[in-house]
Amino acid sequence: MKKIIFLLVLIITLISCKENKTSFVKDATHEVKIEALLSKMTLEEKIGQTNLRGVSSRAKSLPSNIKESVRKGNVGAFLNIMNLEYVDELQRIAVEESPNGIPLIFGRDVIHGFKTMFPIPLGLAATWDAQIVEKSSEIAAFEASAYGIRWTFAPMLDIARDSRWGRIAESPGEDPYLATILGAAYVKGFQGDDLSNPYRIAASAKHYIAYGAAFGGRDYNTVNISEPLLRNVYLPPFKSAIDAGSATVMSSFNEINGIPATGNQFLLKDVLRGELKFDGFVVSDWDSVIEMVAHGYASDEKHAGELAAKAGLDMEMTSTAYEDHLKKIIEEKKVTIEELNDFVRNILRVKFRLGLFKNPYRNKEHTGKFYSENHLKEAKKAAIESTVLLKNKNSILPLSEKTKVAIIGPLANAPHEQLGTWAFDGEKEHTNTPLHAYKKANTNFTFAKGLDYSRDKSKKGFKEAIEIAKKSDVILFFGGEEAILSGEAHSRANIDLPGAQEELIKVLAKTGKPIVLVIMAGRPITITNIIDKIDAVLMGWHPGTMGGEALYEIINGISSPEGRLPISWPKTAGQLPYFYNHKNTGRPADSINFVHIDKIPIAAWQSSLGNDSHYLDAGFTPHFPFGYGLTYTTFSYSNISISKESIKFNEDLKVKVNVTNTGKKAGKETVQLYIQDVVGSITRPVKELKRFQHVFLKSGESKEITFKISSKDLEFVNHKLIKTAEAGKFNLWVGPNSVEGLKETFFIKN
Repeated sequence: MKKIIFLLVLIITLISCKENKTSFVKDATHEVKIEALLSKMTLEEKIGQTNLRGVSSRAKSLPSNIKESVRKGNVGAFLNIMNLEYVDELQRIAVEESPNGIPLIFGRDVIHGFKTMFPIPLGLAATWDAQIVEKSSEIAAFEASAYGIRWTFAPMLDIARDSRWGRIAESPGEDPYLATILGAAYVKGFQGDDLSNPYRIAASAKHYIAYGAAFGGRDYNTVNISEPLLRNVYLPPFKSAIDAGSATVMSSFNEINGIPATGNQFLLKDVLRGELKFDGFVVSDWDSVIEMVAHGYASDEKHAGELAAKAGLDMEMTSTAYEDHLKKIIEEKKVTIEELNDFVRNILRVKFRLGLFKNPYRNKEHTGKFYSENHLKEAKKAAIESTVLLKNKNSILPLSEKTKVAIIGPLANAPHEQLGTWAFDGEKEHTNTPLHAYKKANTNFTFAKGLDYSRDKSKKGFKEAIEIAKKSDVILFFGGEEAILSGEAHSRANIDLPGAQEELIKVLAKTGKPIVLVIMAGRPITITNIIDKIDAVLMGWHPGTMGGEALYEIINGISSPEGRLPISWPKTAGQLPYFYNHKNTGRPADSINFVHIDKIPIAAWQSSLGNDSHYLDAGFTPHFPFGYGLTYTTFSYSNISISKESIKFNEDLKVKVNVTNTGKKAGKETVQLYIQDVVGSITRPVKELKRFQHVFLKSGESKEITFKISSKDLEFVNHKLIKTAEAGKFNLWVGPNSVEGLKETFFIKN
């Protein structure tokens, strides 16, 4: 009988391997062991595997009821257990005292580092560099695994088009193509090629799905989007992560078209399991099962548990709808035992892939190498390459060695704030701030905070700041927002510099000294009110542990800023949501027809002045476009060419362009290729990023850059929900950002 079961499982596994493109495919031996375990488990133990529990990090002892639950096999995983003795004891009880010895998974929000903190994910996205992203998550996994953590609730792959949303800080930005590249890199970094490696951790692609499309950038809010939009913009990053082998997926808080994601059968079963062939497990977000009651989708917690189970949710985070009600729900035949068995199979499969059945205990000799020289080196590199130079009037940056600098601002020496959101385990004592870096370099500077913290409205520090500014050659103003002002549940309606920062900058500008504004924040900060008062702007995001030294090197020319915006930078929050890959509309805005509010005549005759889609006061363009970023040199583009004027559906198109460093310094350019499908069966975006390359050029050096695209790159999901490319005309641009570039036109013909 065992041989027959093995053969059946093997056949199923081989079929699955053929269909599933992920790097982690079903292992026949694992599947046999899973079935054997299932046959021995009681109903209560099966439900127990679906329970994700936690203990307060301030608890002085393990509650006896928690230990007893593990002993009975009624817990499948824990989150946020940071006391190593607790980790060891709970795992020992699970393996040695529970009925079937099934090990626990210990999870933690390891988002952009564990101890060594890297830039926030939006900052990492600004590197446009998959290798940096992969390395950052590899180091995070290595450090976190020393604490017995084998599962992280990352990467967040929500496309974010509204900078008011606090969780934009955790996102890869607004572009699906860039997000797919980085999403796969995160998964590979966390998991490696062998998930059983004890120094790797399981990824969780989140938040499935469209969380970033919530109304008004308000967290936990409603999402209404068409299915083609869902599939063309929000789904690709998740597909990429699953194809890369993401062990788990987390459902999102929001509802999509009236149905909460955690209870959405279509999204969890039809799309995730059916179309994407995902075979890991799906975990809810914190309390998102029982929040379906508040949504008005479930009548009570029992009903919420039923809806989540019918939708295919495998594991419930923190809330207890499954633990309290699933047995009764099954007895009432509202959910079948086979559906529960599938949940358990998915959970056990990940535990086998993690190697927990062979090696359940943490390696007590594993130190994590916290803040090791190599880890800090990589963190500094990431911070340098994520920093975006937005303005550099008269090439004021980099500064010369002899420049006398006044360091001012609430974030010049704010070690906690510099780490950013979701930095639970980062330690401010190890943070290298800009002030630390200047002290270490022993350069010619003076320091005055001006403001005690980013929201400070007091002017008590203005006098000292003005005094040191007058005695300096250049003012370095380190401003932005505290870490707590971005992240989950921290949306902002006004995204100007908070507190009295703008007022202080305007006062400092009256000294006549040039001002370099260095922003540390979890989102783009609108600076329209002060842009004419400052000479240079560096966006450092929340740059992590080594941000101070990275910024020092950039400001002083030891390194060059290399970041490019992964998000359009608005002039005002009133423009939001704003994204470069928007539709044209029937009256596309342009500079010829646009009439600014200040140009409208007094007592004007009522008319549709401007005759196009824009705001009278903010216009129709962002302050800085997607893909934008200056360097300490300049580049020119020339001689764009395409291999053919028309291609068939089975042919490739080669695109070539010459890029020349026309400046006096060596530098790196991020060459970007955008395409517009001019006419489609549904209206198409004005531009879409399809390729990019980094090229390093010496002063005066030129290089021919080649891209290759095919009709596959031009596919989209149409109104009939068919993914296809269509014959017709296409415009193509190659340039330094989403608004500049050389243009060509080609056709696809049947």
